[in-house]
Amino acid sequence: MAKKRFLRQTVHGYKRLKRKWRKPTGSQSKMRKQKGGRPAMPRVSRRTPRAWRGLHPSGFDEFFVRNLKDLERVNEKTQAIRISAAVGRKKKEEIVKRAKEMKLKVLNP
Repeated sequence: MAKKRFLRQTVHGYKRLKRKWRKPTGSQSKMRKQKGGRPAMPRVSRRTPRAWRGLHPSGFDEFFVRNLKDLERVNEKTQAIRISAAVGRKKKEEIVKRAKEMKLKVLNP
C-alpha cells in the first residue's frame, strides 16, 4: 500500500504550480470546506501506519556510518547506510567500496 499523496488545490489546472501540499485558503473554497468530490486534505486521522514511520522513502531503516567498523553492525535486509558528513572523500570511497562488496544500500554515495 502506497503512502497517500495530498495535492495542492488547483495543481491540475496550472503548469507553474508544484505538486506539493498547500493548505487551501479562501472564503469560498470548496476544498477547504471539505465538500464531497474534492481532493482529500491531511488530517490527524490519516496518519501513516506505525510500521512505516521513521523509515527512509526507499523502505529501509537508516543506519548512520562513521567508519568501516560500523558496517559490520548493519542488517542488509532492513537497513540502508548513510555516511556521516564528517567523513572525508578518501574514507567515504573506502566505505562505499566495502558496502558494495557487502551488498548494502548507500543513501548518500
